[in-house]
Amino acid sequence: MTFNRQSFFDGFRTKFGSLKQGQVDGLEFLLGKFETDPRLTDLCTMAYILATTKWETMHKFQPIDEVGSDERFETLYGPGTKRGKDLGNNQPGDGARYHGRGYVQLTGRNNYRRAGLEDDPDGALQPEGAYEILVRGMLEGWFGRALGKAIRPGEPPDYVNARRSVNVLDHADDIADIARKFDTILQLSRA
Repeated sequence: MTFNRQSFFDGFRTKFGSLKQGQVDGLEFLLGKFETDPRLTDLCTMAYILATTKWETMHKFQPIDEVGSDERFETLYGPGTKRGKDLGNNQPGDGARYHGRGYVQLTGRNNYRRAGLEDDPDGALQPEGAYEILVRGMLEGWFGRALGKAIRPGEPPDYVNARRSVNVLDHADDIADIARKFDTILQLSRA
């Protein structure tokens, strides 16, 4: 499946407004990956992945570091916290070392290990690695429920419950609205 870039970016500007070059570059990268990824054959799935990326990257469409200090990350995810223990953080400094990075804010020693980045957490900031974490994580349910529980080809997508593939239901309605817009943009730009 391919996408007409002019149609896509015209649609984006109509639905969301102007773009900065970094956003264009990020979206170009993601669309290029979508066009060659055999796991992605459904526009609704692609729309939700784009919506999640928009939200989780603060609308930048680039892999990012979670905002905060090492002290904040230790308070949130340190080995002495319940959340830290659930994430597999078992060494002093793990909360900061394994803070959120990427398109979906990969967090915790266990998740970095699953992604093959336990020894290189900053690898989650590289677009190729961040893309694989994003897609595999959402499709396979690394962060919650597999995306296919809410979005099934040939059925109306449940964009609200699709949020469970990343982060329970926080901001589920906001992200669902973004996904609906991307769904329209992708439909109109499919070449």
